Amino acid sequence: MESTQNKPAPAAQPQPQPKKKVPMYLIAILVTLGVIVIALGIKLFALLEDVEVAEEAKAYVEQQKDEMEGELNELIVSYDSLKTNNDSINERLAVEQDKIRRLLRVQATNAKKLQMYEKELGTLRRIMRSYIVQIDSLNTRNRELTEENIAVRQELREKEENIQKLSETQEELSSVVAEAQKLAAKNIVAVGLNSRSKPKDKISKIEKLRVCFIVRENNVAEAGSKMIYVRIIRPDEVVLSSPDAGMFDYQEESLVYSAKRELEYDNQDIDMCIFWDKTEELIEGTYFIALYSEGYEIGTSSITLK
Repeated sequence: MESTQNKPAPAAQPQPQPKKKVPMYLIAILVTLGVIVIALGIKLFALLEDVEVAEEAKAYVEQQKDEMEGELNELIVSYDSLKTNNDSINERLAVEQDKIRRLLRVQATNAKKLQMYEKELGTLRRIMRSYIVQIDSLNTRNRELTEENIAVRQELREKEENIQKLSETQEELSSVVAEAQKLAAKNIVAVGLNSRSKPKDKISKIEKLRVCFIVRENNVAEAGSKMIYVRIIRPDEVVLSSPDAGMFDYQEESLVYSAKRELEYDNQDIDMCIFWDKTEELIEGTYFIALYSEGYEIGTSSITLK
């Protein structure tokens, strides 16, 4: 019993404090703030994505713009290479080049302007292709015309050469015919005559000179009236002139004749004589005698007087 009574009494246990409740309005505020934070996070993420997309779009627009500007510059060079000798086409090419330069000055900073850029570029390409077709067609036609022109010039040159050859042949034939048609004299004999028409060779006795000859037969020559001229040239090369100091044409010059006589030619041998009456002094020596008709020399002879 003593042992039981001597045991100490157990210590008193502390009483648990009752929990304080969080006010509902505070919970509502926290929930609201959480929702706002989440919404702002989502919005921020979306904005960041939009910024990234915008940057990518801007970079794409710039890249496309640079590429189009490069193509436009190439188009300007291409238009330059299309210039031809055709002034009308060159003027139209210059107009299109001006359009390209104006387009290059446009600041394509958004998709709408870029679309306009692409549309204009496509139009310019189509126009250039149409010019290429036109110019190719013109070049083809020019080549054809050049070839035709060369062929025509060659043909013309050949015809001119043929005409020249024919002309030369005709001239040769005309020369041959003229040579064949000209008269010729043979048996030309000159003598001095005294006042009684007796032959003399002393100049003191001579009153006239007689030149006799035969006009040869020529079936090619034209028949009809012919004028025969005689030139008697002294040893000192002075021509004994006629009383009328007449002249005739010979090889594009005019010559003095000593005497002349008309002949009615019938294509047969004809004997005839021409007389020169003494009108000036004679000198000793050999006299040269030449006969002419229709612009040709038809025979020569000589006589020596003492």
